[in-house]
Amino acid sequence: MQVSWIVIAVVLGYMAIMLFIGWYSKNRIESNSDFMVAGRRLGPILMAGTLAATEIGGGSSLGVVQQGMGNYGLSSAWYVIAMGFAFVILTFLAPRFRAAMVKTVPEYFRRRYGKIPGFITAIIMFLPLVGLTAGQMIASSVILSTMLGISFDAAVIAICCIVTIYSVMGGLWSVTLTDFVQVFFIVFGMAVAIPYAFDLAGGWTNIKAHVPAESLSLFSGYSVLDVLSLTIMYIATFTVGQEAVSRYYAARDGKAAQQGSILAAIINFVYGFIPAILGVTVLALINMGIFDPAQFADVGSRYALPVLAVNAMPPLICGVLFAGVISATMSSASSDLLGAGSIFANDIYREYINRNASDITVMRVARIVMVLSGLLSLLIALFNTSSIITILMFSFTLRAAGSFFPYVIGLYWKGASEAGTLASLVVGTFVVVYIEHISHGTIFGLHVGQPILPGLIAALIAFLVFSKLIPPKEYTTELTPDTHES
Repeated sequence: MQVSWIVIAVVLGYMAIMLFIGWYSKNRIESNSDFMVAGRRLGPILMAGTLAATEIGGGSSLGVVQQGMGNYGLSSAWYVIAMGFAFVILTFLAPRFRAAMVKTVPEYFRRRYGKIPGFITAIIMFLPLVGLTAGQMIASSVILSTMLGISFDAAVIAICCIVTIYSVMGGLWSVTLTDFVQVFFIVFGMAVAIPYAFDLAGGWTNIKAHVPAESLSLFSGYSVLDVLSLTIMYIATFTVGQEAVSRYYAARDGKAAQQGSILAAIINFVYGFIPAILGVTVLALINMGIFDPAQFADVGSRYALPVLAVNAMPPLICGVLFAGVISATMSSASSDLLGAGSIFANDIYREYINRNASDITVMRVARIVMVLSGLLSLLIALFNTSSIITILMFSFTLRAAGSFFPYVIGLYWKGASEAGTLASLVVGTFVVVYIEHISHGTIFGLHVGQPILPGLIAALIAFLVFSKLIPPKEYTTELTPDTHES
């Protein structure tokens, strides 16, 4: 796939902007709070941009285009729209998230339930963030190398260096500002491709005439139950995922947190249909004979969008689209990287290695861990150590199942206890591991789909039962004071 030098220049210019923002944000970092939660000063607009950019990754862009040109058709939009539903639900929890005045999810567990639940959640939330960072950086590198025709190794080195540098320099400030720019590239870059694609195909009427009727159905690939399952999964993972919930911690106040969540939902509602429509259009172009399926032989159907862009769009617009696709994964990688550094420094180093660490020392440790995670991602990609990332990514499923209900219910129920929390963490983890690796997606011979759903149900029962059997010593939803707050 040959690309113009103009496309390459636009992408390189975009990456230079990311580095400049990181340098600019460095000047706004004066404390650990500034670094991890942006000084708790994010307004609704910045919040919406960073929330949307964090969760719209490669799967939400190239993956949805691939689904759209496959058996899912327009229904592939639900993959992104369900995220919007999750943000709407989280709007009701947003003021509570902000009012907790914590920097990380494990900090909440430690101050709400005790040191043991805090330590367990720190471990099960730190590991998946390292894996997610590696996965997103690898995805970004594959996209960059495929679209620009450069070697994968060169792309890996470039992506890892750029993401790590701007994230380490400015913490959540730089991640938020780069996310704001990136969400523009993602949405605008993808949206501007539609009229060019329609023009190449001869209009929407012609597209409809060259695709199966089910491709135009909103429920050809995802059923109502599938959409509900996706929404539940997103709610659970966004709530306890440091890369997402830290945005609510960083909000200016509870109202800003709510408004940002709603705006992020609107972005997802609008954006969801864009890659789905592009996927259906690519399918029509193939059926018309304008695209030869062999064009995807070298890069795979996942990269149908870059092929479409090169054939249908002028170089400048194509460059904006390419920058948008790359930014989708880079924005997610930077958030995961920051989350890993924040949890290790705040909840492992400061609590169990050096309790007397100063604010500056903790921030320095967070930056060191972020650099090490970036280097690990680089090594995983260069040496193809896929077994390591497989293990780390599996823990992503574990983190939400056991921790979701102790976190959410603990915000409201004074009777939530340490025993109930530990039971939830153990039972939720066991059920997910059992379904994923032992029963291979079944319980009592019945296919259960996403393992997180039965994991959540089992964890909820364990949490309620053990909280009743072994209640807390003090009935309150208040957190213990943060002895480290500067």
